[in-house]
Amino acid sequence: MNMFFTSRACLGCVLMCVLSIPAQAQLGGPRLNLPGLSNLPGLGRLPLQPALDGAMSAVPLQQLRLTTVRDLLRKHSDLIEADPHGEPVRRAELVLVSPAPEVVQAAQALGFVVLREENLPELDLRQVVLRVPPGQTTARALVALRQTQPSVDADYNHIYTASGMAEPDTVRASAVLAPRAGSNPAPAPTTALRVGLVDSGVEAQHAALRGTTVRPWGCQGKSNPSEHGTAVASLMRVSGAALYAADVYCGQPAGGAAEDVASALAWMARERVPVINISLVGPANRLLERSVQALVRKGHLVVAAVGNDGPAAPPLYPASYAGVVGVTGVSGSQRVLPEAAQGPQVMFAALGVQRDAAQMGGGTTSVRGTSFASPRVAAVLSQQLPEPDVAAAQAAVARLAATAKDLGAVGRDPIYGWGLVDADKL
Repeated sequence: MNMFFTSRACLGCVLMCVLSIPAQAQLGGPRLNLPGLSNLPGLGRLPLQPALDGAMSAVPLQQLRLTTVRDLLRKHSDLIEADPHGEPVRRAELVLVSPAPEVVQAAQALGFVVLREENLPELDLRQVVLRVPPGQTTARALVALRQTQPSVDADYNHIYTASGMAEPDTVRASAVLAPRAGSNPAPAPTTALRVGLVDSGVEAQHAALRGTTVRPWGCQGKSNPSEHGTAVASLMRVSGAALYAADVYCGQPAGGAAEDVASALAWMARERVPVINISLVGPANRLLERSVQALVRKGHLVVAAVGNDGPAAPPLYPASYAGVVGVTGVSGSQRVLPEAAQGPQVMFAALGVQRDAAQMGGGTTSVRGTSFASPRVAAVLSQQLPEPDVAAAQAAVARLAATAKDLGAVGRDPIYGWGLVDADKL
């Protein structure tokens, strides 16, 4: 059943429903136990609503994060280790969130060394990265720190990874992405419209981004374009909008850590970028949660991919934090991707398979995953929210919920959320 609300009264009803949804999947929920393949929740189980459209089967993508983490731990064990749940973290590092001076002093007395610290006034936060004392494991050091300083807000420096991949044998070297309907790719942006991307580096000169002003951040001004960041950026083009692209990896194997994402979000807040897409996934983290909450309180919309670990897998973050617009992926036949996460974190659905995205070095490739569904939702919302504003952000989500095509149970459901965005363009 499709639900289309055209009156202001009905729009208000949707807004009330959106705002009344309780915070779901909060910090401290279950995490994946990554080292063992048999421990990956949902693997080998039938999806709730299978949809095997497209050239790639669901299983390789459902294993993508597991494989990525295993490779990181094997190839870069000097930089990366696993936390007790198997999630990748920067080796021998802990992050303190807005610690009092006496907490830092107490940590130093225990043998911790301050490696880095950064004030993030735009998020009302301060992050301090500690090196654990020699001879201690990172896990035991965190327990000891919390025991001696009960008020400390500390966590691992978790690493976040991409939530999608290119489909095999789909590179089209001579192809150029067509502009979106109604867009004009030729002129440079003439308005203050802005949309943000927290990801890996973007190949700003790619033909698919012609007419888009890309404002980069990170890596000390050096360009480190990547396949994932470039592909996601090409799916976020909005006529007349500048793309604020934060590279949180900089080509480094231990990039994409919680502290990097927090710094990028602070930059987005400073630049007043109203809508920010994050096609990265990982475990719950205190610094990430506090950073996202700060943005939401200030009227920004954070749009995030829900991940591809399977419909029975535990929630991934930041998509599962309260206030975040979690996005799942569907096939061309408007059925949920079998590898897509399901649960109360799903707010909208968008096309997530056989999407033509920019390929590094030119041309396009077909991509699959929730990574490539969320940027479309971010692009649509960015046209409705020119500036960060709490009430306007809530209204923009309510309008999108009112016009999305309801694909599952009537109203919001854990598979499609409020429904499919841009259904008329599939």
